Amino acid sequence: MTDFLPLTVTDIHRTIRDAVVLTLKPEAMDTFRFVQGQYLTFKHDFDGIEIRRNYSICAGVQDKALQVGIKRVEGGAFSTFANTNLNVGDTLHAMPPAGKFYTDIDPNKAKSYLCFAGGSGITPILSIIRTTLAHELDSTITLIYANRAVHTIMFREELDDIKNRHMGRFTLIHVLETGQDIDLFSGRVDDEKCAALFKSWINISSVDTAFICGPEPMMLTISAALETHDMPKDNIKFELFGASQQGQLARKALSARAQSSPDTTTQITIDGTTHSIEMAKDVSVLNAALANNLDAPFACKAGVCSTCKAKVTQGEYQMLSNHALEDDEVEAGFVLTCQCYPLSDTLSVDYDQH
Repeated sequence: MTDFLPLTVTDIHRTIRDAVVLTLKPEAMDTFRFVQGQYLTFKHDFDGIEIRRNYSICAGVQDKALQVGIKRVEGGAFSTFANTNLNVGDTLHAMPPAGKFYTDIDPNKAKSYLCFAGGSGITPILSIIRTTLAHELDSTITLIYANRAVHTIMFREELDDIKNRHMGRFTLIHVLETGQDIDLFSGRVDDEKCAALFKSWINISSVDTAFICGPEPMMLTISAALETHDMPKDNIKFELFGASQQGQLARKALSARAQSSPDTTTQITIDGTTHSIEMAKDVSVLNAALANNLDAPFACKAGVCSTCKAKVTQGEYQMLSNHALEDDEVEAGFVLTCQCYPLSDTLSVDYDQH
């Protein structure tokens, strides 16, 4: 279930000074078939410490290639390793593609898409753009791409090439903090910027789906602006880069409750086997599973990805943060186990239902 499979690095392309695109070759390509907008979860050992990180696929489905974009983050062990120490021929290990940052492609429909990307948030957006333009021949896409300056724009040449090949179908708008002469395209993407763009450049009422990927503050601002301009919430898809701090106060309450409540007996099913463990009420299901040497899947541990998704089949619980599951999944009992804390004295969690 949580198998990490080998991928050979066949090419390393530097898109900007501090970001690389890795082309990867799996032993079995079928295992790594992906949907546009999905990501890979990598793991790597750094001096005895296992690090897991998610990186989005940037290739289009039709490209018949597996590529991820990795921007170096200050202090980031894996991103620094990928940008400075990784070589062609090296082997990385990753789980098969995951994630739901996409909508189904329908070649028979003409749809209008609006994409917002901030910095390296362009990576899954690029996969969506490439795939959609290749398969929905009557659909159009507008991309608003926010960066600090021209030299920080990932995939700049690739985006220009797409714009030239799909004139009339793909509109590219760069918003830069510095280096722009037009006020509308200068500064940060805030409420005022969104209002101005929606007034003069983008007709929100004609947009079928909006995709947003980037830092959390930007995502929240854009999502709220879209809803203010009457875009249905269900039509807004987003992929977060960082975890919010929501749930910290709730964790304090859980810790206080745990001092006066008995431990929870939890049944955890993984790969067809059910394990019974005792866990405190201020410990997440995922951390309890890992502490008991169960091979539970995880990546971000922050409620941002859905790698640790499972279904609660019995008992009461509280999920402190959720940036990955849809409302209907939550209603059906699915949880992000990294954010799931028991409230009852018994709990049953099934990782095989996902």
